[in-house]
Amino acid sequence: MFYVTQGAKSILILIYCTLLAACQESSPQYPKPVSKITVAFTYQPESVLMHVAMAQGYFAEEGLEVEPQIHSFGKAALQSVVEGKADFATVAETPLMFSILRGEKVAVIANIVTSSSNHAIAARQDASISKLSDLKGKRVGFTPGTTSEFFLDSILTASGLMRSEIEPVALNPQEMQESITLKKVDAVCTWNYPLIQIQRQLGSAVTVFYDRDIYTETFNIAVLQAFIEKNPKTIKSFLRALLKAERFVAEQPDAAQTIMASATKVELGLIKSVWDDFNYELTLDQTLLITLEDETRWAMKNRLTDQVVMPNYQQSIHLDSLAAIKPATVTLYR
Repeated sequence: MFYVTQGAKSILILIYCTLLAACQESSPQYPKPVSKITVAFTYQPESVLMHVAMAQGYFAEEGLEVEPQIHSFGKAALQSVVEGKADFATVAETPLMFSILRGEKVAVIANIVTSSSNHAIAARQDASISKLSDLKGKRVGFTPGTTSEFFLDSILTASGLMRSEIEPVALNPQEMQESITLKKVDAVCTWNYPLIQIQRQLGSAVTVFYDRDIYTETFNIAVLQAFIEKNPKTIKSFLRALLKAERFVAEQPDAAQTIMASATKVELGLIKSVWDDFNYELTLDQTLLITLEDETRWAMKNRLTDQVVMPNYQQSIHLDSLAAIKPATVTLYR
């Protein structure tokens, strides 16, 4: 018969505890998923926090199992939510405004990016365009129902022109570069990455017109209002994951840029070239509300909507979840 001394028992127990601790350290324990969600977001720089949260496992840490759904721009991502194909979307305020005017019950739970430098008009110099007023009578590409359309009308107005004085050409974002390169249009009104790609390709043959004072873009997280009512814990978990991503981006921008390049297959140099044009932070402030109301007046004036009464946009901005986890950044007045 084999006998184990008391000293040997103590050694075996110590070895067992050491091995158990090592296993626990090598296998991080995430909470049991509280929800499986589908998130429609874009490869654009405005969706950086989403890509970082996915890559770093922040959603899993918060008990969420995320099915990603990638779109080329926010309008398409929002449509996926409206059609019930996704639970969350990243989207700028202009498609949101049109959605609310159509009576679709969507709501913003956070703003994840602001930028005053993401939109511009790129114009071919061989089309005799050296100043904005030279756009008169020219073919100008834009993306209807998006920030591209709002920025186009805003910068035209600032230069003393109306849309009726140009030849507007509806284009998807992915068509912009080819259209201006092949001279199908004389100019395009767009955002990044297409904007910087056009500048790179055409170089000194293109003139780029910015106006950082007339428009500040907000990029937001949008959901259906019914989803908020049914899934309050999921909303908070989602926002906590994005807050972790926000801290990561602030503290490790180079690593975040590398994550974006890997996740989106966009050239790292391209990502770095536009990085500082964006403020990657979760907020809910007056900027969003003011912009929604300004754009609504624009849409009504230009008969882009049948609505004639300003909606109460505060009913479409959900404050409580972000206020519960990051109260200092919720400064929108009730």
